[in-house]
Amino acid sequence: MQNRKLKIGIVVGEVSGDTLGVELMQRFRDLGIDAEFEGIGGPQMIAAGFHSLYPMETLAVMGIVEVLKDLKQLFAVRNGLIERWQKAPVDVFIGIDAPDFNLRVSKKIKEQHLPIKTVQYVSPSVWAWRQNRVYGIKRSIDLVMCLFPFEKAFYQKYQVPAIFVGHPLAKQLPLQQQTQQARAALNLNADGKYIALLPGSRRGEVERLAPLVFSAGQILAQKHPQYQFLVPAINEQRKQQISHILQGYPQEFRDRVQLLENHYTESKVGRMVMEASDIVALASGTATLEAMLLHRPMVTFYKLHWLTYRIAKLLVKIPYFSLPNIIAGKKVIEELVQDQATPQRLATEIEKLMDVERAQIQVMQHLSMHKQLISGDTQDPAKAILALLESSPEHSHS
Repeated sequence: MQNRKLKIGIVVGEVSGDTLGVELMQRFRDLGIDAEFEGIGGPQMIAAGFHSLYPMETLAVMGIVEVLKDLKQLFAVRNGLIERWQKAPVDVFIGIDAPDFNLRVSKKIKEQHLPIKTVQYVSPSVWAWRQNRVYGIKRSIDLVMCLFPFEKAFYQKYQVPAIFVGHPLAKQLPLQQQTQQARAALNLNADGKYIALLPGSRRGEVERLAPLVFSAGQILAQKHPQYQFLVPAINEQRKQQISHILQGYPQEFRDRVQLLENHYTESKVGRMVMEASDIVALASGTATLEAMLLHRPMVTFYKLHWLTYRIAKLLVKIPYFSLPNIIAGKKVIEELVQDQATPQRLATEIEKLMDVERAQIQVMQHLSMHKQLISGDTQDPAKAILALLESSPEHSHS
């Protein structure tokens, strides 16, 4: 690499992005690259010497209505970054996740013909919905770094430069099962039979989905007295909310439910509960990826407001909605959506996984997908960025 110091701009919007960001900084240093980093970073990045021009919290807004409220501030932050980089350009801008904000920054960089390469690390879910966004990405991004192999294949169809770098969680979680360690940590019986019931982590989700998954649990409790049920609560508010919902169930079911609270800084209680269980029933979301990487037999379910569901159905372009099935490109786990998500149907699907052979088939598929996500086909993100910079003379730009 050239002898001059590299200037690297990075913007992250949440904790998971901060983790990816600090790993990337470390990777550049491991490669012996003399670089300074600036933009918007979280506490881990800042501790590693990152110069954060705005607090990361400015980008942590969720939901359409909330974003509108903060739009003025978000535009001010974006324009502030662009103005700074007009005067003193970075060599490359890396947006980590936070696509709504980061893609707009990249678009501005290209519109103003700044001599800055643009990278999006973590693809937005264009393959799943609003696929026409891919054309905007093609115009404003020089390289997309994908966490999943199917994303890279999607971009290749549209001639967007993309590489597969693997998923950080896949590298973090071991290939060996740690069921007994998790049971010991949660003070559970080493030989017990446990079913994890995860109704989601947000208030609205729990309100909508807890009655479904607890009613399924109650059906199973009557037929299979050997099973106990584990329910994680990520904080005190969720614990109170879940306890309150459980009060509406018969005592004999409640006696077999353990509500476990988050006392772990490093590892989330949801992860421990899934790891300790024989079968997992969970609301669809990132947790399904985690359950897959823990190699647990599982069933996933989801219910949305009927109108949201109708709109989503029009926009979504893929046959599955859970990550294990999307990654496999076929149905590996049962997913119950909307009208199919009934207590009886959920109980039946959980019951099928009590068959050891059937559960084992799923476990083997999870293991092979886990290996795929950390396989030798993954590229090093830092090296890919350096190659992108090498490929263009220092101040040229298209």
